[in-house]
Amino acid sequence: MKTTTKLMAATLGMLAIFFTANAQSQTSTTAQSSVWTFGIGLEAGIPTGNATDISNLELGGTARLEYNASKTVAVMLTSGYYDMIGKAAPNGADFTSLGMVPVKAGLKIYVSPGFYIDGEAGAGFDTSYDNHTKLIFSPGIGYGGKSWDAGLRYENYSGNNNSFGLVGLRLAYNFGM
Repeated sequence: MKTTTKLMAATLGMLAIFFTANAQSQTSTTAQSSVWTFGIGLEAGIPTGNATDISNLELGGTARLEYNASKTVAVMLTSGYYDMIGKAAPNGADFTSLGMVPVKAGLKIYVSPGFYIDGEAGAGFDTSYDNHTKLIFSPGIGYGGKSWDAGLRYENYSGNNNSFGLVGLRLAYNFGM
């Protein structure tokens, strides 16, 4: 499947999920300050390490379930799809995009109203190159409003004699449950 087709399919899928969840949230009487929140995020990033050999840009989408354990601590479960879009090789050929399905768990700690630091760990399932599984560590910072969230993170993938990462930005809309 061509990169453009993959990107278009991922974008349309995320938009469908966003509008479906948005329609459901309009009819809910649950307050946004609920103990549980569900967020849909769009991702963009810059690959680092060995990934720069094949890609200059990562795009994707994630879904995140959060349990607000207290006013300052939340437990997170995150999954989705990342596509490190293949770039042209020096010999004129194109590198294959690197697809990754992350499954992560972590903590979000609010250090002042709205501002947080977070950390996640989990597994990344490579969908493009030999179906390898990578260990993921991902520290980040961000700002979470009543329904919007913006976070900046570094994500490291290691395993199968290869290590690389990305610096990513996640913009998300959260729904109280």
